[in-house]
Amino acid sequence: MRAKDAVGRYGEKIAARYLVEDGYTVLDRNWRGTGGELDLVVRRADEVAVVEVKTRRGLGFGHPAEAITAAKLGRLRRLAGQWLSEHPGAGRSVRIDVLAVVLPRAGAAQVEHLQGVS
Repeated sequence: MRAKDAVGRYGEKIAARYLVEDGYTVLDRNWRGTGGELDLVVRRADEVAVVEVKTRRGLGFGHPAEAITAAKLGRLRRLAGQWLSEHPGAGRSVRIDVLAVVLPRAGAAQVEHLQGVS
């Protein structure tokens, strides 16, 4: 596994744990649809969130959330629609979130949850 992939997988583990501790239930991890993958699909009450996780080792290349482009948001919307069609009744509403994880050289990971980005 490439170092970049390992960092991404570790960030997804941190993100899932963060969301569970915040009261969410993980419905799916690394769900593959036509044309892409959803990192996490979570639910709290009747609200489903499709969560894109971006992890960086530092801020030298910008904040992790800056990697979310308009094209990426469009892909996430299409994939969310596919996921919902396979899981009818999963929740009353759906949103797309970004969970940014920064892994400093020392200390705990820094997590920022941006809700409803699209």
